[in-house]
Formats: sequence, C-alpha cells, structure tokens
Amino acid sequence: MLYATPPLDDDDRRVLGEIEDVRRQLRYQLAEPRRWQGQLRRTLTARAIQGSNSIEGYQVSLDDAEDVVEHEPPLEGPDSVPPEIIGYRDALTYVQQLADHPHFRYERMLLSALHFLMLSHRLDMSPGRYRAGAIFVRNDQTGQVVYEGPDPDQAPALVDELIDWLNDGDLTAPVFVRAAMAHLNLVSIHPWRDGNGRMSRCLQTLVLARNGVLSAELSSIEEWLGTGRNTHDYYDVLGAVGGRTWSPERDTHAWIRFCLRAHHLQAQIVQRRLTKYAALWLVLEELVTQRGLPDRTVTALFTAARGARVRRTTYQHDATLTEGQAVRDLRLLTHHNLLHPHGETKSRHYTPGQSLIDLTRQIPATLPLITEPYGP
Repeated sequence: MLYATPPLDDDDRRVLGEIEDVRRQLRYQLAEPRRWQGQLRRTLTARAIQGSNSIEGYQVSLDDAEDVVEHEPPLEGPDSVPPEIIGYRDALTYVQQLADHPHFRYERMLLSALHFLMLSHRLDMSPGRYRAGAIFVRNDQTGQVVYEGPDPDQAPALVDELIDWLNDGDLTAPVFVRAAMAHLNLVSIHPWRDGNGRMSRCLQTLVLARNGVLSAELSSIEEWLGTGRNTHDYYDVLGAVGGRTWSPERDTHAWIRFCLRAHHLQAQIVQRRLTKYAALWLVLEELVTQRGLPDRTVTALFTAARGARVRRTTYQHDATLTEGQAVRDLRLLTHHNLLHPHGETKSRHYTPGQSLIDLTRQIPATLPLITEPYGP
C-alpha cells in the first residue's frame, strides 16, 4: 500500500488551471527560437541542481553550477565543487534525455541507474543498491529522529508497487499531482542509504518531463524548494503528511497543495525571467549596433548582464565560434569597457564592465508581481 492520491478541492482545481495558463504562455513565448534560450535553459538546469543539493547541505554558486552543466572545469580547481553536484547533473541530464524517449517505461533498474549516477563517487554508500538495514532521518540541529523508513525487507516490494503505479496508476490525475505523489512515496520508502531526497525530487522532475508539455528544466520546482524558507516548509510538510514512520493511510492533501503552490510560484518566476531576458537582449542588440560591434557579441554581453561570469570556452560554444574569434571578441568587449577581465590563462573570466553596468541600470523594471496562488 502506498500513500494515496487525495481528492482535489475547488481551490486546487483553480490553481491547476492557473498553472496550465502560465505553461501555455511559456510555450508560446518559447515557440519562436531566440538566441538567449540556450542560456535560459542552462541557468534553469543549474538552479535546479543548486537548489536540490542545497537542501542536503551541498552548496555551490550559480556560476559554478552553470559551469558544471556545461562540463567546464571549476575555476578554483576540482575540489571547489562537491562531487554531489556533478552526480546530480549527470542524473538530471539523463532525465532530460528520457523526456521524449519513444520507448520509455518506468522500471526498477531505472531508479537504480539514476541513483548510481548521483552517488557513484560514494561506493561506500552502495549506489544503485537498496539499503540492507534500518534508516533514520534526523533533525540536523537537534539530532532527534524525525522519520524512520520502512523495514529494509519491505523496501524492494514498495518500490515495485511504486513503479507499477507510475506506469498504470491514477493516470487521469493531473501530472503535477502524480509527480508530487511519486516524490512523496519514494522519499517515504527511503530505499537507499543516502540520496533519497535528491532521488525523489529527481523522480518528480522526470514525471513532469515525461508529460511532454515543457522540458525538464522548465517543469522542475527544485530551484524553488532550495530557496530560503521554502526548504524549511518543505521539510515541515513532509513531516506533517508522512508521519514519523511509514504510514500510507495518512491524508496527503497538504502535500499536494504545497507542491501546487510551488509549481505556481516557480512558473511565475520562470515567466518573469523570460520577460526580463527578452527585454535585455533587445537592449544589447541596440548597443552592439550603435558601437559597431559584431552581432554575435550580444551573446557574451547577455551572459554578463544577467549576472553570470563569461568564460571564453562557454562563449565560444554559445556563439558557435572558433577559439580565435572568441578571444578577439572578448578583447574587443574589454576595450569598450563592456566586460572586465579577471585571472589569467585557465582561470580567465569576465564580469560586466562599467559601461555595461551603467546600461543595465537604465533598463526599466516592468516585471509582473509574484502572486500567491492560494491567497495571503
């Protein structure tokens, strides 16, 4: 027996409708290919990796997370980025590849493979293999046990039941609800010695991505879950709904409402980002035209203006250039005081120069306000 999908109330159905409205707007906004969309997807993936791992205490800057997404070596050396970040990138990349796989089906070994990708650097934690003993979740501050997973002999059968449900259960339920229930059940089964939270969030993203409406990076709420007070609320609602031990008879409606609110708010954040990026790109296009710069340099300026550092290799990839072209462009932008260089050789990177800073300050902030889906 798994935790059961609860009936939805009128407020839930209204919020679901509003989420679908925002998703339709996002699809419309993304229908016309724009040169900045690759950067949008990269930063969304990086924020998901950053958010999901920060919940577990593994911290990484957004710049470093974006480098990880691009398989770029960390500027401050290999030890500056926790291996958990690399593992989560690999698992999330696999999820992105599975999103439109024509022969996809949920399987027990699929979850084991994702778990191995996440924790292959910790062979002592038996990545890809179920735990053989009891498992306890403790409050990091007090050390108190807040949850005890089901007996290890039960875990394989419960995962099998979850797999069957993923393939055939509650198929008429909204995808946001199914994804949330997959998350709740997997994290409550806690089938592995480590990485259960990350795996459950990753599974939620996979269920959403398989829906085929928006890609994994646009569907994920991992960024939102890893931000500020949201992480505490996440743990609180899991504890309130899941109980202190495996208790599938408990009411799960509060968990569904929590996830629907997260989806609604995250969708608003993504939509604001789309609006901001589109306006920013137009301003930068005008800038390079006025200064007689190559059109392609907008790509580097956009990276810096949105708050990310510019690396030669990433700019070269984004703009489809040779190494020589990329080097000359970055020197030219530095000469115009649009970029400011830091470091030497392999650590060389660029941040906004004063001219670019002055320009971006003049862009009017006309972004829509974030609204609470369930009211104040």
